[in-house]
Amino acid sequence: MTSSGPTRQAVIDQARQLGFHLVGIAAVNPHPDGPEQAATAHLQSWLRQGYQADMTWMENPKRQDVRRIMPGVRSLICVALNYYTPHPHSPQPDHGKISRYAWGRDYHRILQPRLQALAAWLQTQAEAAGLAPQVRYYADTGPVQDKVWAQRAGLGWIAKNGNLITRQYGSWVFLGEILTTLDLAGDRPHTAHCGTCTRCLEACPTGAITQPYVVDAHRCLAYHTIENRAATLPAPVVPHLQNWVAGCDICQDVCPWNLRFAQPTDIAEFQPYPWNLAPPLADLAQLSDSEWDHRFRASALRRIKPAMWRRNARAAQAANQPGPTP
Repeated sequence: MTSSGPTRQAVIDQARQLGFHLVGIAAVNPHPDGPEQAATAHLQSWLRQGYQADMTWMENPKRQDVRRIMPGVRSLICVALNYYTPHPHSPQPDHGKISRYAWGRDYHRILQPRLQALAAWLQTQAEAAGLAPQVRYYADTGPVQDKVWAQRAGLGWIAKNGNLITRQYGSWVFLGEILTTLDLAGDRPHTAHCGTCTRCLEACPTGAITQPYVVDAHRCLAYHTIENRAATLPAPVVPHLQNWVAGCDICQDVCPWNLRFAQPTDIAEFQPYPWNLAPPLADLAQLSDSEWDHRFRASALRRIKPAMWRRNARAAQAANQPGPTP
């Protein structure tokens, strides 16, 4: 600790003590630099093409410039938690598939207390040095390009499927960040290592990855099963559901980096609830509101409302029937 406040190493040590698997720091220049401008241009192009579908929160202007969130921000402390558990998705045609990220306890409830503790520690250490910084944290809860800044902080690189890949855990990680006006030494940005690989593009059953680093939500199974509030799923999407009723892991399951680097998490709360591993489609198709409330009380899957579960399950059942899909 120095008179100028907490050092980079002190921040990293404290983050690791709080249980974060990865931590890095991205320095924020007073004005956008080349890489940041490129990321903003990429987001703007994506929005112009309407690839956000109904996710209007992606259009928030603050997402295009972190300085609009916190004027005077100088540093982002980026963190990651490994959530991978090595259970296979059920191959049975009468079982639904749920994305790994939602198998266990709601990740917000794991990330946020740790981020809050790190932010409080940072504030206390800075104030002890006579500083009065602004400090604010997010866990997938604010208009921050979290993967862009995680790459800038050296945690990993943005892959062609839009996920962040880390060398330690693959892309099976939850991201969070702390914005602060403290001037902390930044880490070296991570370089990209997808190379010529296109397995994620080739494996996507709906062609949602229209080109490397570009995902069209209109075609994405994860978008439709989680975010789409319509009474029915689009007819072109239904035949390709492959029993996915909550998210989709296909582009991550085929990634060579995930096959190489994935390792089981040491966070017990991310272990799957038994009913999330292979839920019968017939049960989900008749899921009552009360059963939904009981089953998903501490789950990120609560974002999917009861009528959506029934819709998704019935569409998956219909897709499995021979002949034209209604």
